[in-house]
Amino acid sequence: MDERQILDFEKPIFELKKKISDMKDFASGANLELDSEIDSMQAKLDKMRDEIFSGLSRWQKVLLARHPRRPYTLDYIENMTTDFVELHGDRYFADDKALIGGFAKIDGKSVMIIGQQKGRDTKQKLFRNFGMMHPEGYRKALRLFKLAEKFNRPIVILIDTPGAYPGIGAEERGQAEAIARNLREMTNLTVPIVITVIGEGASGGALGIGIGDKIFMLQYSWYSVISPEGCAAILWRDNKFAPDAAEALKVTASDMWDMKLIDKIIPEPPGGAHNDHKLAAMTMKKEILNAINELENLSTEDLLEKRIAKFRKMGVFKE
Repeated sequence: MDERQILDFEKPIFELKKKISDMKDFASGANLELDSEIDSMQAKLDKMRDEIFSGLSRWQKVLLARHPRRPYTLDYIENMTTDFVELHGDRYFADDKALIGGFAKIDGKSVMIIGQQKGRDTKQKLFRNFGMMHPEGYRKALRLFKLAEKFNRPIVILIDTPGAYPGIGAEERGQAEAIARNLREMTNLTVPIVITVIGEGASGGALGIGIGDKIFMLQYSWYSVISPEGCAAILWRDNKFAPDAAEALKVTASDMWDMKLIDKIIPEPPGGAHNDHKLAAMTMKKEILNAINELENLSTEDLLEKRIAKFRKMGVFKE
């Protein structure tokens, strides 16, 4: 493993895991019985990991959501779906590579699955525009939403973006209008919509595909009106205050749950989803299927009524 991909608070865990691995190799090579010692070190590792992860700050959870080995949309599609057929283009301007979408099957159930996709190396990051969608990405998503509605297929959405692309070209092509149109149209789609924030959920970039009947968050994802760095740049004019901004913004999954903005927190494998892509996908798949089965029992009228009521009751205000 590249040590540059290890976060500071993960280093003690990584070092102990390496010692356990070295001991196993030594025992195997020397034909020694060291099971009790290995079990003792494993118990110590489990305890250390629980202690570290139970005390993570909000900023540390933001860093976990951005972990370079964290699973992205295509990883989840590979691990929890079959028969995926990717669909391209918005039929107006271009095919936004920051958004993946198409029909697939989850345990035999046909769905439309859509999600933002980041890249792992420099070439992929540029190709995917760091997961930041242009207006054509939101219009592509809307086209696929309508296609799912036409064929009466549930919609599964995976959110993972640092925000909508803020470039001049995106503004010229109607970024705000594209996001606003999606908010309106998604409110009235007649099929179930199940959303999971799998990493970063920043600003309108996330909300533009974020109107649904069930909204889940992975344990170490975050969701906010603005990124901690963006908030720090506005309030303090210095990115070094991003950890303070994360605390003030209350961006974590537990914060969203406390504020009744999401329906469920999906637990991640020990140490985060990046440690076991398959297990993370299987856990999420179970929750998504349960939600779809629940929503498919509702009439269209009840589905839409509950969706609108869900968002109307969010927030607190005084007259």
